[in-house]
Amino acid sequence: MAKYEAELKGDFNEILEAIDDAVMKRSSSASLEDKSDFIAGDTACSVRVYERFSYSGGNRVSMNITLLKAKDRIFVTVITSGGSQAMFFKINTLGESSFLDTVTSELNKYRI
Repeated sequence: MAKYEAELKGDFNEILEAIDDAVMKRSSSASLEDKSDFIAGDTACSVRVYERFSYSGGNRVSMNITLLKAKDRIFVTVITSGGSQAMFFKINTLGESSFLDTVTSELNKYRI
C-alpha cells in the first residue's frame, strides 16, 4: 500500500479534473472503476476508484482518491492497493508506488 495526503488550495472541480486527467493520460491501462460525489452546502466530497495493470508486478493495482472540500479548505487522500504477489505478507509493491506517482506530481501543484 502506498499513501499520499495533503491539504490543497485552488478550485475543487479543477483539482478533481486534474486528478482524472493525470491518471487517465499517464497510464495506458488505467480505468475509472467507479465514482461518488456528494455536496451539502459548502461541503463537497468526491471519491474515485481507478484500476490499472502493473507491468512491473504482472497484476492489477487499484487507487482510491478522496477529495474533500469543507468551507475554504480542501484535503486529498490517495491510497493504492493490490499488486502484491505473496499470500501472507506483501512483496513487490512497486506497482502501487508507481500508480501513486501518476497523481502526486499533479497534486503537488495545488499543495499548501
